[in-house]
Amino acid sequence: MTARDPSAELMRLANGYQATQAIYVAATLGTADLLGNGPRSSDDLAGTVGVHPGSLYRLLRALAAVGVFHEEDDRRFSLTPMGQSLRSNADRSTGPWAEFVGRPYQWSAWGDLLYGVRTGDTPFRHVHGTDPWEYRSRHPEEGAIFDRAMTGMSRRMAQATVAAYDFSCFGCIVDVGSGHGALLATILAAHPSVRGILFDQPGVVLGPGAVLREAGVADRCEVAGGNFFEHVPGGGDAYLLKTVLHDWDDAEAEAILMTCRRAIGPEGRLLVLERLIPPPNEDPEVKFFDLFMMTVTGGRERTEAEFAALLARAGFFLNAVVRTGTPICVIEGIPV
Repeated sequence: MTARDPSAELMRLANGYQATQAIYVAATLGTADLLGNGPRSSDDLAGTVGVHPGSLYRLLRALAAVGVFHEEDDRRFSLTPMGQSLRSNADRSTGPWAEFVGRPYQWSAWGDLLYGVRTGDTPFRHVHGTDPWEYRSRHPEEGAIFDRAMTGMSRRMAQATVAAYDFSCFGCIVDVGSGHGALLATILAAHPSVRGILFDQPGVVLGPGAVLREAGVADRCEVAGGNFFEHVPGGGDAYLLKTVLHDWDDAEAEAILMTCRRAIGPEGRLLVLERLIPPPNEDPEVKFFDLFMMTVTGGRERTEAEFAALLARAGFFLNAVVRTGTPICVIEGIPV
């Protein structure tokens, strides 16, 4: 096997933004959905979506070269297995995430990464003058794209989480800050004896009804709005925090955990679903996601030891870490 040229590999990494933007455009135009029934020419696709034919061909040609599409004769294109995951109705669709990460407001924050490294401040706030939650509240169209991306990510890991961790022992699960509740819906669908409470910001909890109804669990799930820095609903046997703590620095994450600690009973369980930073020189996906949090929210991914210390300061003992076969782990805390 021929060794890779280190210079060429570095050039490939340096040019990675080009693939990000190309996939974003393809996802935004819905090209994967249009190819769902078989090959079509780039001119035909361009006419359907109303874009410049020659430019669309060049976009699809480039993405075919990296395996997203397959180019056939006469400028016809079909879906590869990778391209199938761009379809909006794919079981593990990445299309909503691709559409989200390529948005101009996200992109501009990454353009300010050097400022963040130099100062320790959050590039997103430096560029936009506010945090991403407030920004999206001012721009509802961006909020809708973000919600689709988060629901898509939840669905991607929900089945694996339910298979890895036994939720059946809980009578009531309080899902704190989990948006439209795709994970909670999957848990309730798998365990008919379990009830749920979905808790998030008042503006967010206006939207989860469709997800819960689609899963057939709306009658077993209460939806409540509020601020998890101030309170969370009582009465839960388990409190679920899915990819919430990584949005925040340690002081704010500890404050969220302490709110949960005040609500949880002595026999309750805290279930934190997050990525764990692996040892040095391993798993670039998690470490670049940590860089994403640094750039956009000011939060961070954490090691298992860092989670243990964070939980301890909030009144929990890290009892177990359950791997799910996805980047997300279930970190189980018990109140002390």
